[in-house]
Amino acid sequence: MAERSLFEDAEHERALRAKAREVYRRLAAEYGRPRWRSHGDPIAVLVRTFLSQNTSDVNSDRAFQALRSRFPTWEAVMSAPVESVEEAIRPGGLARSKAPRIQAALRRILEDNDFTSLEERGELSLDFLSEMPLDRAKAWLESLQGVGAKTAAIVLLFSLGRPVFPVDTHVHRVSRRLGIVPEHATPEQTEAVWEALMPPETFYPLHLLLIRHGRQVCKARVPRCHICVLQELCDHYRRQAQ
Repeated sequence: MAERSLFEDAEHERALRAKAREVYRRLAAEYGRPRWRSHGDPIAVLVRTFLSQNTSDVNSDRAFQALRSRFPTWEAVMSAPVESVEEAIRPGGLARSKAPRIQAALRRILEDNDFTSLEERGELSLDFLSEMPLDRAKAWLESLQGVGAKTAAIVLLFSLGRPVFPVDTHVHRVSRRLGIVPEHATPEQTEAVWEALMPPETFYPLHLLLIRHGRQVCKARVPRCHICVLQELCDHYRRQAQ
């Protein structure tokens, strides 16, 4: 969806912006406003997102902790036999596909840093993403195998505090039910709409608030509309009531 087609017209954009800001206000009043904190260095956040794919948070945390306990550095993870990495991350599931993707990403990070050897730099780093224009940083991350728009946005926002809006299944579901985006919108379109409607400083807290609301109230199968603080703003609730 090109930016010029995000909204039907200027009036539609104004109405959605007012709605989006009221959604944010109500969720912050209900749950509290999260403050940004770094969730770790960018490589750690990237590896965590690999491990979180198609598994629970508990299992992915176990896999991450096992990986870090077995290999003291990311260079060690990169250089280890792939079977050793598979063994370490097995608690997270799909180890046979995740291990080579993690190692391939680490090798790519080595190649794209401005040094010719690990001895010259001392350690692998994704700090160069902080200096890149945002669109180029997103494109670089998405060029890694297994990294899509959500993973790229998570790395940039959660580690580096860059103004991007990750869209997971909860954010996407709540956004469509509210009518912030159409029912047929893609996650990428949902990301673009929220980024167009809201100030960058709200991206981190709003992302977490929408996830919390999606998990606790706006559930996938049976939404708890009767206790929802967003009732009056919700297209889905209005349709159900009618």
